[in-house]
Amino acid sequence: MEEKKYLKWYNKIGYGSGDIAGNVVYAFLTSFVMVYLTDTIGLASGIVGTLIAVSKLFDGFTDIFFGSMIDKTHSKMGKARPWMLYGYIGCAITLVACFAVPTSLGRTAQYAWFFIAYTLLNGVFYTANNIAYSALTSLVTKNSKERVQMGSYRFIFAFSTSLLIQAVTVGFVAKCGGDAAAWRMVAIIYAVIGLVVNTISALSVKELPEEELNEGGTTGEEEKYGLVQAFKLLVKNKFYLMICGTYILQQLYSAMIGAGIYYMTWVLKNKNLFGQFAWAVNIPLIIALIFTPTLVGKWHGMYKLNLRGYILAMIGRALVVVAGYMGSIPLMMAFTALAALGQGPWQGDMNAVIASCSEYTYLTQGKRVDGTMYSCTSLGVKIGGGIGTAVVGWLLELSGYVGTHAVQPQSALNMMQFMYLWLPLIFDVLIMFILSRMNVEETNAKIKKEKGITVETAQQ
Repeated sequence: MEEKKYLKWYNKIGYGSGDIAGNVVYAFLTSFVMVYLTDTIGLASGIVGTLIAVSKLFDGFTDIFFGSMIDKTHSKMGKARPWMLYGYIGCAITLVACFAVPTSLGRTAQYAWFFIAYTLLNGVFYTANNIAYSALTSLVTKNSKERVQMGSYRFIFAFSTSLLIQAVTVGFVAKCGGDAAAWRMVAIIYAVIGLVVNTISALSVKELPEEELNEGGTTGEEEKYGLVQAFKLLVKNKFYLMICGTYILQQLYSAMIGAGIYYMTWVLKNKNLFGQFAWAVNIPLIIALIFTPTLVGKWHGMYKLNLRGYILAMIGRALVVVAGYMGSIPLMMAFTALAALGQGPWQGDMNAVIASCSEYTYLTQGKRVDGTMYSCTSLGVKIGGGIGTAVVGWLLELSGYVGTHAVQPQSALNMMQFMYLWLPLIFDVLIMFILSRMNVEETNAKIKKEKGITVETAQQ
């Protein structure tokens, strides 16, 4: 006897490919928008950072809003797929706009152009698309193993895309001319690729009937809640808050790794090393993701795997710090790879953990809010990634960095070392602490046992 299976191999791969589209936006934006604005357009890093931070105030509430809208959607395509499909059209347009700041405009108009495009991208279109995409983990299958597999496939595509974008973009832009028009052309190409892949992904899976998702129960009463009640449901779920915190820290971590392009350019004196370090980060992540479903089964759940993985990640990042001060690039790459290997399992089963988190709300509150629950993914990406990018701008400005200068002061070089070496280690320590308390699987099992609920099974 085992859990009922819902998906074929091509459904899982088709779903996972959707993160090619997601990382066309996220990896390109977080890794390169700051260097594009400061070094090509000539905007001040501190002002850009402040605009990004202010943008978070506008879009901070849209996560729960779109999650709630997904929960209330009834269409032939289901709840989430329409939002995923149509939301990406806006993503493609606004991504290009972020990298198409007109050079003919005055400084104030350039800042305004970027702020509007960035806010629309993060606060509206990416939010709708990303929450819907993540929520599909709960809406197309009820099988916990399949959910882990979906997450693994998803992030294999995610990190492969991130690796490719980080490895080729600098050279790609240079071949296109290296100026503002080159950045715009690259953005257009990435946006078109994302649009095509997102459409394929949305059409590759089919959502389960609502009656089956609710185990034969009615859905009308469960969906009668507004934004205020939805917020209360989320706040009452301690695991949701933990996942939000972890997700935000992850994106802050990624923002500092993305700031490595400054570290490579000015401290290591070779900006092409950024692409090589991208290999050291993403290949171990992909390897770990391949084995994550097997390890989850071997260790009877996700909790031990995630915690042990981040202990390894913390050790790896600590050794990166040591190697960085030794000046050994090979050792830095090796320990970067070790840290990434430890981070892989959580990336692979994160969506499955969120699905268990959503189940916890259903078990304790009697309301199914899958779309709203997955707001933590978009919330984490936007707050963590946005604030992370803003912090990069603020710290560079504080250190005296000026992107158009040929030489940077020692204070700026020291700040780059702090951002690339120390901050990722600090974030890994904090994530490890949170994961040590995130045993939602065991909690759900205890609640089910108390209520006499059995896991749905089917004959093999």
